[in-house]
Amino acid sequence: MATSAHSFATRPLHIPALPCPFPNEINVHHAEVTAESQAWVAASGMLPNADGVEYFRRSELGSLPARTNPTVPPVSLRVITDWYFWLWAFDDGFCEREGIGDSPATVARALPSLLRSLDGEADSSNPFSLALKELLDRISALGTPEQVDRWRGAVKEYLFAQIWEAANREADTIPTPEDYLLMRRTTGATYTCFALIDLGGGYRIETEDWYHPDVRLLSDLACDLVGWDNDLLSYAKERHSDKARHNIVTVLATHKSLSLQDALLEVAQLHNDAIATFVERREAVEKWAPDPVLAYVRGLEHWIRGHIEFSFGSARFVQAWPEDTRWPQAV
Repeated sequence: MATSAHSFATRPLHIPALPCPFPNEINVHHAEVTAESQAWVAASGMLPNADGVEYFRRSELGSLPARTNPTVPPVSLRVITDWYFWLWAFDDGFCEREGIGDSPATVARALPSLLRSLDGEADSSNPFSLALKELLDRISALGTPEQVDRWRGAVKEYLFAQIWEAANREADTIPTPEDYLLMRRTTGATYTCFALIDLGGGYRIETEDWYHPDVRLLSDLACDLVGWDNDLLSYAKERHSDKARHNIVTVLATHKSLSLQDALLEVAQLHNDAIATFVERREAVEKWAPDPVLAYVRGLEHWIRGHIEFSFGSARFVQAWPEDTRWPQAV
């Protein structure tokens, strides 16, 4: 695998638009739930210090769950927001922490504590384990055993995928496009969030519908869109912490010998193609799908659009780019 880093030498950079035909909404319970979740994560011990707590407060991270789950009731939005906050805390405080996130052996040795939490046994010395066990209990109270198992399975896949990322950091390598496109669906934890769409909405998708090829394709497309859009808009921020090695912009620029601007444009084209395929397949699904499946597809649409709105409005993403960067006028 290659090693590379790309500069901002060619200026100004133009951030391409990410057009999206799905509705832009936000949950009306956003403010109060975000405040509750900020207090929860601050009290959890997962954040290393007061600066980490303040970072969570200033970053307005609560707008992502509110935008991607605009119609769920407050109790559902609260557990979903706490889960997103757990992921952010774990990613920043563990996965990308120096001495941990670049050591696959260290990551692997840390997994049993977290995996036991998903089986109902928390490690009292590990704040991530304790918080994960609490989330398991609260999610179990809202959903069926099958729904909970979908979430648990997705979380386990996400945790194991962190070993792959750590191995790349240890070797200072950038994965190939083929490897990255495959692994991005797991490393981004997006499927752990998709597993809460029907549970949070108060309905249940039948097993045969969950695994229907049309539903799987729409889920994969939505997962790809969230990952690629995130990579594009967070690229400047990620350059400072991990050389943006786990980012589709870096992967394409390195392995296809593209300029940074051309890599951004290629990612935008991937976005446009995936949106078109999603809309086309959604029309096919509407011909056979029962109401829970249609509701789930709307949930995927909320995720795609809500994530775009969150990312374009995120100071931690936008302010990392050079001041003369040109931004699109609208999504």
